[in-house]
Amino acid sequence: MMPPIIRRHKRNNPEYCEPAMTRYRLNLRITALLMAMVLLFAGCASVNLESHVAESASEALDLAASESDRQEAHAYLLRAADRFQNQNQHRDARTLLQSNQFDAADEQTRNQLILLSMASATALDDDTWAEDIASNIAPGHFLNYDRDLINRAAKLQEQTYRLAGDNLAAAVTLILLAEADANADTQSLHDAIWQNLKQTSDAKLADEEGRAIGYEAQGWLELAAILREPGANLDEQGRMIRDWQTNWPDHPAASTPPAELQLIASLADSRPEKVTLAVPLSGPLASAGAAIRDGFFAAYYEDESADREKISIRVVDTSDSSFPELYRELANEDQDLVVGPLEKDALAALADMDSLPVPVLGLNYLPSDTEAPSGLYQFGLSAEDEARQIADRMNAEGIDQILVLIPAGDWGDRLESALLKRLEHNESVALDIERYYREDNLRAVTADLLGITVSRDRAIDVERTAGINVEFEPRRRQDADGIVMVAEPTVARQFKPLFAFYFGGNLPVYSPSMVYEGNPDPSRDRDLNGVTFTDTPWILSDDNQFRSVVREAMPDIRGQLGRLFAMGADAWNLSKRLPLLRQVEGSSIDGQTGKLAMTPVGSIHREQLWAQFRNGTPEKLPPVETPEITEIQEMDELTEQE
Repeated sequence: MMPPIIRRHKRNNPEYCEPAMTRYRLNLRITALLMAMVLLFAGCASVNLESHVAESASEALDLAASESDRQEAHAYLLRAADRFQNQNQHRDARTLLQSNQFDAADEQTRNQLILLSMASATALDDDTWAEDIASNIAPGHFLNYDRDLINRAAKLQEQTYRLAGDNLAAAVTLILLAEADANADTQSLHDAIWQNLKQTSDAKLADEEGRAIGYEAQGWLELAAILREPGANLDEQGRMIRDWQTNWPDHPAASTPPAELQLIASLADSRPEKVTLAVPLSGPLASAGAAIRDGFFAAYYEDESADREKISIRVVDTSDSSFPELYRELANEDQDLVVGPLEKDALAALADMDSLPVPVLGLNYLPSDTEAPSGLYQFGLSAEDEARQIADRMNAEGIDQILVLIPAGDWGDRLESALLKRLEHNESVALDIERYYREDNLRAVTADLLGITVSRDRAIDVERTAGINVEFEPRRRQDADGIVMVAEPTVARQFKPLFAFYFGGNLPVYSPSMVYEGNPDPSRDRDLNGVTFTDTPWILSDDNQFRSVVREAMPDIRGQLGRLFAMGADAWNLSKRLPLLRQVEGSSIDGQTGKLAMTPVGSIHREQLWAQFRNGTPEKLPPVETPEITEIQEMDELTEQE
């Protein structure tokens, strides 16, 4: 009898089931992979680069890289960069514009690339990128664009050159624009050309003057050169401008001079002739008032441009009079300018007036919460100016974690406020501020500043807690990069050695001018070795002819009185140039108290020189790159006289 045939279904038979399932799963995976690849390629092919909006720079670069038509890819990237710029996303635009996908671009694409690159480089203040762009274009490059783009391209090109530090190329760009665009604003163009030429070095200007091509460029370069003659006063500069206009009658700048040159040419006719100098000549401020008066007259008599037959100067003692009443009397006497007062409360009394019919050059500053009336200018030896410059110098030298010593009192409050605001502006920080009196234990003040007291207290706490004697080695705080020491010489000579005693001798120390008496004294100032400080050109300038003449005639004018004497001299020079400083952006005066510039509210501030004590004697230091005076917002806060 035959055995029964047993039929087994494959799915119930392990012998057959596993190979079949393996083949089935493999087929499914291959099918899925093929479908995914088809969908991927179909999706890429479906992207229309003409209308596609990339959400990020990387997405735009990936899509452009997958496009076989490189011209179409370049056009897509340029559109994407332009869209990012319109949304103020200049960093994304920079990523696209600096991509190596543009390496083989044609000339038209390169021109569009340069235009967009200049827009983002200037928006981002990227000087490295600007230098790269500037090195690959000539001043006439903007002429490659369509007529409706020439003006915008030229302006961007000028900004790019300035950012790259090539002011001469920026000026030449605008000179070419003035020739090419008949509808351009001539006055603003000429003002911008002149400001760029002013920022060009003597050597570069002289080199270009010999190679200049074209009537307009040659005329501009000659105009810039003649006004650089050393020692030329305002009258001489006015004559030079008028002579140049006569020699270049058909030059565009002859009929429309830069605003600054128009002012210089007219200053001789508009300078004040009836001047009243109002300062205290008795009482506690008598010596300060006398020093300012002497400096004012010394500068007046040294000024060869002053017409002494026309100019009259009256001196008034303000120590025992009501200044508003005095001012009204002077206004009725048809004065052209009042220089003074020095006293802060007398100056504040003028703030109640809406406007001043006779302009006033105050020798002090109003409180920061007081609005200055029209016609009031303010100038003085502001300690706050020095505090800001110290903060800027430390920032430029990479010092941003700072310990601070400041005397107690209202004057110290104002200096501290100015310093802290500028530190915050520079993204620096004051780790600790110690306020002190002259009578304080300076060892304890220094120990507190450097963290020695905290270190000692910590050891005492451990002893008390553990009940055993702890071997203690004091250590100063390790997070500080430098010290700001605001102290007069006798106090500073004690603080500086104490820094070393308390393990802070390696920290750089910065001080305002009060740290130096103004007279070389190596034996006493040896303790100040290494201290970096800011001071006036009157004190630190190597070759100061005015100072030499004065000291020969008045040998006692030294120290702080010398600084006040220099302030008086600058008051005379300012009296002739107030309209120039007020109306021409970027204008300044090299004075005895510093480089003088004016804020929009009529407050005059100083940028001083720098020195460091070495072997007990100040040695002048080179300047560092710091913000321009008039560009700093804090400068608009009116400060107070020392």
